[in-house]
Amino acid sequence: MSTHDMSAGVVNADASTAAASGVSNAELVARLERLPITRRIFWTRNIIGAATFFDGYTVICIAYAMPLLVQEWGLDPKQTGMILSAGYLGQLLGAVFFGWLAERVGRLKVLLFTILLFVSMDVACLFATGALMMMTLRFVQGIGTGGEVPVASAYINEYISSKGRGRFFLLYEVMFLLGLVAAGLIARAFVPLYGWKVMFIVGLVPAFILLPCRFFMKESPRWLASQGRLAEADRIVTDLERSAVAQGFTLEEPKVTVQGKKQENSHWSGLFKGIYRKRTFTIWTMWFTSYLVANGMITWLPTLYRQTYKLSLETSISYGLTTSVMGVIASVLCALLIDKVGRKRWYTFAFLLAPIPLIVLALLGATTAEQVLICAGLSYAIIQTVTFSLYLYSAEIYPTRMRAIGTGLGSGWLRLGSSAGPIVVGTIMASSGISTMFGFFAGILLIGAVVTMLFAIETKDRVLEELSP
Repeated sequence: MSTHDMSAGVVNADASTAAASGVSNAELVARLERLPITRRIFWTRNIIGAATFFDGYTVICIAYAMPLLVQEWGLDPKQTGMILSAGYLGQLLGAVFFGWLAERVGRLKVLLFTILLFVSMDVACLFATGALMMMTLRFVQGIGTGGEVPVASAYINEYISSKGRGRFFLLYEVMFLLGLVAAGLIARAFVPLYGWKVMFIVGLVPAFILLPCRFFMKESPRWLASQGRLAEADRIVTDLERSAVAQGFTLEEPKVTVQGKKQENSHWSGLFKGIYRKRTFTIWTMWFTSYLVANGMITWLPTLYRQTYKLSLETSISYGLTTSVMGVIASVLCALLIDKVGRKRWYTFAFLLAPIPLIVLALLGATTAEQVLICAGLSYAIIQTVTFSLYLYSAEIYPTRMRAIGTGLGSGWLRLGSSAGPIVVGTIMASSGISTMFGFFAGILLIGAVVTMLFAIETKDRVLEELSP
């Protein structure tokens, strides 16, 4: 009998006894930790990645529709900023609420509902006739997009082992950035010909791709175990072990390095107790500062190129797309290297380097579109390696009982930063000019650098249950 068959048989035979003794959860974790990346785990990540791809597309598509909406509806900078911010304010609500709900009803049920919500709002946005209506619909749509990513992040992190977790997860997170790039490509190809509504029509695709794939996936075994549903968790882990053996992998004997204990009830107040208090305030600051700058720039750039520098619609969209591509390239490098460099070291250097091009831009006066393309694009690419990987870091610093709510509430500060960014741009543009805006963003990033250096912890190559007891 193989090691796999023996370990699976023992767990199946003694599930109730193990549950009573309080060690089954630890054994399940040990069995998950020795699993390789099988085809099943690989495709589970990719299906969730497809949802995240369209989440990214949905978040940014309004930026490429905005140059036409400004003309069609006669919008001023403050109205433009409010429309760009409305979706992020909805994401704040969605991240907190659905993060909380995912701790109670499970990851998959919540993911399915969030996808349905943001797709249905794509249909509704096609019928928007003015600024207020578009703001309202984008707010509701944001509730769905805001709920999808933090819950998906918790789900994927709970399926994989500590070894290589950063690379595996961040290659999934790249799908969000590819969604940003796809929005730019589609906008460049179709918006000049067919108008802004084409951006929302394309957003309907995930409903037809993702909903049937939902039945391929199983609930997170770590979440099931945390809820006392040990038999269900055991069946899923056993199935994963069988698929690994069927692919020719040899499974080691599971090594219990983290002792099981009775799971506490999930409650948001746990985020502010013990070791988690400092982690919570640190990750909130990292979320807020990085996203205020990154999304403040990326959502406004196509409109700035069009309105401030008087570039053609096609060139404005192309410049915005170039910035998104720079972000993807930098983020792929981050995904490949972060397990070697480490989370804290990477974030510290990124927060320190990203302000430099912005300071240069402020000193030059941002007098040409080419200056903005090069300097703002470089800064965006650097800070994007932080923004896209914070879902990994957030999921690592909280235990299973608080992972979704911790990630969701933390990413709520992402939404606050993202919603504040476009408003800040509109306000500073109207009062002090574009060079002041870039100087302000540089200062915000330096605050993030100080907090990261002083308070962030390292998480690479450490078991989730070891990091967060």
